[in-house]
Amino acid sequence: MTVSRQDFEDAVSSYWGMKRAQGELSAIADKVGAGTAGSVRGGKHFDSIAALLAKFFLDAGYPPASIRVSTVQRLELPGYYRPQKQWDVVVAHEGTLVAAFELKALGGPSFGNNYNNRVEEALGSAVDLRRAALANLFRGEKPWLGYFFIMEDARGSRALVKSATGAFPADPVWDGTSYQDRFRIFCERLLAERLYDAVCYITSSADDPRPNEPASSLDWRHFSAAINARITYLKELGLP
Repeated sequence: MTVSRQDFEDAVSSYWGMKRAQGELSAIADKVGAGTAGSVRGGKHFDSIAALLAKFFLDAGYPPASIRVSTVQRLELPGYYRPQKQWDVVVAHEGTLVAAFELKALGGPSFGNNYNNRVEEALGSAVDLRRAALANLFRGEKPWLGYFFIMEDARGSRALVKSATGAFPADPVWDGTSYQDRFRIFCERLLAERLYDAVCYITSSADDPRPNEPASSLDWRHFSAAINARITYLKELGLP
């Protein structure tokens, strides 16, 4: 079976409910060694998303032992500017880093407090691993990175934000933008600069968990297609 749009929407709904993914996603979490949903991630919110991503690789024939979604399975990958960094989902098989995913979110009520932190985390994680790959710290095929981000859809994230007056003016692209807009621009630039091979950016809320996709290049359809393309590429090379 392939990962469906309904699987995606159910996983996002489970994120907001802070509950264990239902049906098949729960079975996937158990199969890849996550045990109970609470062990998948310390924050628990992303359990269902982690299981959803694992499904791509299980369906493609990767053994459960190659798919890591739990901290007890060791999610650390080598860096260049630091020894290691813990990712959120890691698929490694026969010496190749098949995929590594960052799963992040930004919620209210004060969106500004953590906005810069999320930007810096995403940039730092990608740059560190990409440089580690150049230093030949990863055997096999070139590592592939994915970034999945949920912005809470709320009044605070939709309101326009003014840039501070600094020694030099900010890029005009940020003028008249909200935090939702700013993160869309950020994610588009992550993808354009090839810091990540695939980026999914959605807005959603507990009151209405149905995912909104502000940019087509960052939507679930493109994200899942990129994952499947990576799987197909490696399959042609004999993996798994």
